[in-house]
Amino acid sequence: MAEVADDALKSFLDLGSFVGDLNVDDETASNLGHSSDDISLEGLEEELQECQTDDVVANILSKGTTLREHTKGVENNLRQVELDSIQDYIKESDNLVSLHDQIRDCDMILSQMETLLSGFQEEIGSISSDIKILQEQSLDMGLRLKNRKVAESKLAKFVEDIIVPPRMIDIIVDGEVNEEYMRTLEILSKKLKCADADPTVKTSKALKDVQPELERLRQKAVSKVFDFMVQKLYALRKPKTNIQILQQSVLLKYKYILSFLKENGKEVYLEVRAAYIDTMNKVLSAQFRAYIQSLEKLQLDIATSNDLIGVETRSTSLFLRGREPLKNRSAVFALGERINILKEIDEPPLIPHIAEASSKKYPYEVLFRSLHKLLMDTASSEYLFCDDFYGENTMFYDIFAGPLSVIDEHFGTILPNSFDAIGLMLMIRIIHQHQLVMSRRRIPCLDSYLDKVNIALWPRFKMVFDLHLHSLRNANIRTLWEDDVRPHYVIRRYAEFTASLIHLNVEYGDGQLDLNLERLRMAVDDLLVKLAQMFAKKKLQTVFLINNYDMIISVLKEAGPDGGKIQQHFEELLKNYTAIFVEELLLEHFSDLIKFVKTRGSEDPSTGTERPITIAEVELIVKDFASRWKAAIELMHNDVITSFSNFLCGMDILRAALTQLLLYYTRLSDCIKRINGGSNLNKDLVSISSIMYEIRKFSRTF
Repeated sequence: MAEVADDALKSFLDLGSFVGDLNVDDETASNLGHSSDDISLEGLEEELQECQTDDVVANILSKGTTLREHTKGVENNLRQVELDSIQDYIKESDNLVSLHDQIRDCDMILSQMETLLSGFQEEIGSISSDIKILQEQSLDMGLRLKNRKVAESKLAKFVEDIIVPPRMIDIIVDGEVNEEYMRTLEILSKKLKCADADPTVKTSKALKDVQPELERLRQKAVSKVFDFMVQKLYALRKPKTNIQILQQSVLLKYKYILSFLKENGKEVYLEVRAAYIDTMNKVLSAQFRAYIQSLEKLQLDIATSNDLIGVETRSTSLFLRGREPLKNRSAVFALGERINILKEIDEPPLIPHIAEASSKKYPYEVLFRSLHKLLMDTASSEYLFCDDFYGENTMFYDIFAGPLSVIDEHFGTILPNSFDAIGLMLMIRIIHQHQLVMSRRRIPCLDSYLDKVNIALWPRFKMVFDLHLHSLRNANIRTLWEDDVRPHYVIRRYAEFTASLIHLNVEYGDGQLDLNLERLRMAVDDLLVKLAQMFAKKKLQTVFLINNYDMIISVLKEAGPDGGKIQQHFEELLKNYTAIFVEELLLEHFSDLIKFVKTRGSEDPSTGTERPITIAEVELIVKDFASRWKAAIELMHNDVITSFSNFLCGMDILRAALTQLLLYYTRLSDCIKRINGGSNLNKDLVSISSIMYEIRKFSRTF
């Protein structure tokens, strides 16, 4: 069915067949005939193709009607619609008339509104012009108001700056100098500055009226605060016044007075400044002078010019030692507890009357530290006060010119009479520590003074050190020599003196001091050799040297774990002379054994030498050793015990001697084994284990 419908549709859509069937009436034909010349059929084919796809044309053709019939139907429908429309219009004619009247009324109303709005527009234009004028007037008035406010502000400030209230006059003239007075001084200072700062103010008549009054107030204020400051300075001169408390709790409260004087009374300020400098100079000078005099009563004299390493003790009379008792002689060369002063750098200064009440005496370095501790604390406080109160710290040097002169004078009398090298080195280290303290405080006021003291101490130390050195080089050997192999007292002095200086130089590494100690060591080497040569026997010379070397090493080790080159030097000497003593001790008891081992012990009997070793040659040596070796070792032990003052050193030497003896006897035993028939001597040979047992027995004693 679908295919039949499609075929029918195609046949209906064949416009050519429909065009062929069209019957044109005569009228139409005649019209066409008349207009055939005017009508062009160009483009007809394209239009027919477009109609072929038109839905309406396709719908008409699908109904099977011809175009003419369809056209007539459409015309009839149009006529009917037209008639219906006319009837509807007739029915609505009244409404249309009413609508027309309404439209006309609206048109009149709109015309009136147009007239009204036109009037409004003209009025709005006029109002806009008025608003613009008002805006310009407002801006002008705002600018004038701003200018008047600025003028009012400046005028008010001017009036405030130059006006002198009665209250301010009363305070300046009659008021006491207190916090309110200083606030009033600030106000007065501002008024005085204002008169000088603005050129326009200077020319004003108002200022000319007020300026004389301001000047009288300035003079009165300057005079009054000057009198006030002078009274405060007089308070500093009162005895037993704590200056630092007065400065911090009283004077600093009135710090602004100095600023006021500096700005408004320069001459008076300079007078106050000079008065303060003079007052503090005298007060501090007197205080330090009194403190130094009190310290001098506590001084313990350690050394005199005769207390030198190489000076013979018996030649110095006790009457030459001054006030110092004999028990303090060891402090001349040994550091001892004097080193503790370096741990007390930050301790408070000594209070003389308390120390004097306890009847205590102190080496000078203790007094030296106490004096300079007081100096540092006082100087630091004064330096900071001058910077805070006066706004300048250069005046410190004028203030302390007097106190430093007093200390220099004291030091100038002490230093030339000081022969205590240990004390001088302690003072050098104290000054170094004090320099570090001032550096940590970041206060440079004493830098030049401390440098000057340090420069003065070093030459004096070098001079005293050279006295000790010359005493060793020029020592009288005959007066110093004592017929005793124990450590000599001069060498003990040297050991203690050197150990003390090494200890004081550990943290500083002073190359100059190391060089001087090396010179001293060379002088002691020469002196020791000369003293040893005074003994007639070679063995006693060796024992004397060993005892002294051992004592020196022991003392150096007590001073510190690292004795440096000097300790190494004496350890090498001790080692060498110990080897010499061991050989001498063994030769004294086993000379035949040692001579044989050294001369023939290394020969090989089988090589056919000119004089081969025989049984008879070694038999006497073997039997002699077997008969008395234990007794000889006991004699050696007793000899060592009595010869060496240091038991530990003696036992080390004995052990070295027994070890060397064991080596000699071992070499003898080996030599016997190489001799033909040497086995016959086995019954007389002492076993190595027996000798080692004896050595261990003495080791257990050790």
